[in-house]
Parts: sequence; structure tokens; C-alpha cells
Amino acid sequence: QLRLVESGGGLVQPGGSLRLSCTTSGGTLDSRAIGWFRQAPGKEREGVSCISNTGYDTFYADSVKGRFTISRNNAKNTVYLQMNSLKPEDTAVYYCAAGVQAMCVIIPSNFASWGQGTQVTVSS
Repeated sequence: QLRLVESGGGLVQPGGSLRLSCTTSGGTLDSRAIGWFRQAPGKEREGVSCISNTGYDTFYADSVKGRFTISRNNAKNTVYLQMNSLKPEDTAVYYCAAGVQAMCVIIPSNFASWGQGTQVTVSS
């Protein structure tokens, strides 16, 4: 069972940027698709982005397309989510998760290992 750890969250003003990182304290990520999800208070968990094990295929939710970029460095065992032009509606706890397969199928049940989450707050 992979243990994932997110970092990089924080408080940022609208229009600002943050970069989230996801790594593991045990095992490797290079055979798994990695997804980023978010959950705002009172809302269901939403799939934000996903990257296949090679990095060749990516997925973005319509709400973040053109603003967020997912990438991975398998040599560093790390996946990144660069978030630009942040909006107040991006405020949520962001989770990374390791898929059960190499390709992205961005539904929560397809992800077996989850991090604890990192808070992103977009506010002036």
C-alpha cells in the first residue's frame, strides 16, 4: 500500500498561483496513474486532473482546463499540480491518489491509495 504525501497548499489571493506536490514515503509511483482530487465543504469529491504512468496522457476537469497543469518526474517519484489564475471557487482540500492501473480513469473508486490532503484557500 502506497503512502502518499501532498504539500504546497496555502492561502493565495485570486489570480495567484500555487504548485502542489505529491510523493510517497514508500514504494514508487512510476507504474501508476496519479490523480488530483479536491473537496470543498459541503460538496462531493471532484476529480481535478490525472496523469498516466508515463506522463503521456493527461486529463483535466473543465473547471480547471487552461489554468492547471499536471506533470510528473518519475526519477524523483513526484507528481506536481501547477495551479495558475486561481479563483475563490478553487478553495478546497486537495488530495493526490494513486490509480490501480497505469492509465487515467478519473473516478475515486479507481484509486487505491490516497494522501491526507492539503488545504488550498483562495481569498483576498
